[in-house]
Amino acid sequence: MVRRDGPITGDSIAKELGLTRAALRSDLAILIMSGILDARPRVGYYYTGKNTLGMLQEEISSIKVRDIQSVPIVIASSKSAYDAAITVFVEDVGTIFVIGEDGFLQGVVSRKDLLKPAINTGADLHKLPVALVMTPLSKLVVAEPNDSAAAAARRLIDSEVDCMPVVHFVDDNRHHMEVVGRVTKTNFARLLVDLAEGKGGNYNGQ
Repeated sequence: MVRRDGPITGDSIAKELGLTRAALRSDLAILIMSGILDARPRVGYYYTGKNTLGMLQEEISSIKVRDIQSVPIVIASSKSAYDAAITVFVEDVGTIFVIGEDGFLQGVVSRKDLLKPAINTGADLHKLPVALVMTPLSKLVVAEPNDSAAAAARRLIDSEVDCMPVVHFVDDNRHHMEVVGRVTKTNFARLLVDLAEGKGGNYNGQ
C-alpha cells in the first residue's frame, strides 16, 4: 500500500485497513527499523525501495568467514596416519590440517583419505607417514578471514569438499600459510538457521 500510494499518512493507512492508528503503530515501527519503510513528519510513510530478499542478501554479504569459523584441528607432518586417525576420532571432526615444523600448512587429511589405506590389508598405519595420505597444498582450496561467508560457501560447494582451512598468508608470494580456523558445511548450516531465526546480529562483531 505504501509502495503504491506513498507518501501516505498513518491515519490513511489505518482507515484503508479498517484499523486504528494505535493498532498499526508497532507494525509500522518494525517496517521502519527493518529499512523497508521510512517516515517524514507531516509527510507520511514512504517505501524505501528495499525488499526483504534484498536486505537478506545485504546482511549475508556483510558476514565474513571470521564470524563463523571454528577452531582448527592440526597435526604435525612428522606424525603417522595412525596418529591422524586417532586425532580425527578423538576430536570428532571430519578433517584435520597437517602443519610442518615451521608451523605452516602442508596439507589436509580427511576421513576418506584415511579410509583408503585402512582398508588396504598390506598397509601399516603406524608406519605410514601422514604426508603420504594427505591432500597436498597444490590441490587445496582455502579461505581467508576477511572473505565473505557467501563466497566461501560457493567455493566449498564448487570444490565438492566438506571443510576448508582458514588461513593467513605470511608472505606476498602466498606460499606460506598459517592456519587460523576452519569452515565446514556445518558452519554454513548454522549460519542459515541463525538468520532464519533472526539472529543475524550475533555476527559482524555485534
